[in-house]
Amino acid sequence: MDQIIHQSVFGLALTLTTYLVSLWLHARSGRNPLCTPVLVTVVVVAAVLQVTGLEYAEYLEQVTVLTVLLGPATVALALPLLANGRALLSAAPAVLAALVVGAVVSLGVTIGAMRLVGAPTEILLAALPRSVTAPVALTLAEQLAASAPLAVVLTIVSGILGAVLGPTLLSLARVRDERARGFAIGLTSHGIGTSRALAESDVAGGWSSAAMVLNALAMTVALPVLARLLGG
Repeated sequence: MDQIIHQSVFGLALTLTTYLVSLWLHARSGRNPLCTPVLVTVVVVAAVLQVTGLEYAEYLEQVTVLTVLLGPATVALALPLLANGRALLSAAPAVLAALVVGAVVSLGVTIGAMRLVGAPTEILLAALPRSVTAPVALTLAEQLAASAPLAVVLTIVSGILGAVLGPTLLSLARVRDERARGFAIGLTSHGIGTSRALAESDVAGGWSSAAMVLNALAMTVALPVLARLLGG
């Protein structure tokens, strides 16, 4: 077993196989939120690492190709934005209003929760970029002098929770418009949520992509200023 887990392709094979199986499981389960491929893959890979004793640093080296492709994959998620460009421009006031309100609520909830549990400023700063996509969160964490690994972990957790719970919550709130659903998911769950929105429809995916990109741009400008106000 030791010889197998220390092979350079072990982590890559484990991750890809688990993800492909989880895609099949997600489809067979009628797209059950608990069977979201990213969630299942994270749980299974974490369990395997724990059972086998494989160090995360070594696993990360084994999946280097996936981390390299993270940036291009995120950019590819913005492609549906092109197909919905005119619709976005025609609804510019509503889009900007939703962006501002969503950003304020997201940051307010994050700061409030961190203050409520007495989290130190270092953890608060790492939590601020949680609503932007991972590559941007990594860059922002460095600008904020926060823990980059923690920022990325919180971003991924936020994305998974949004992808798992977002569509259900929107349905319970009787939000039926594909544009509104997509925008809400992309605003809060970035790339992971956008991939989930694309599973609903191209329209939802396009608007989710737009929200992801616009939110990333807005946070890149706003977070350094907010961090200084918070004493970062």
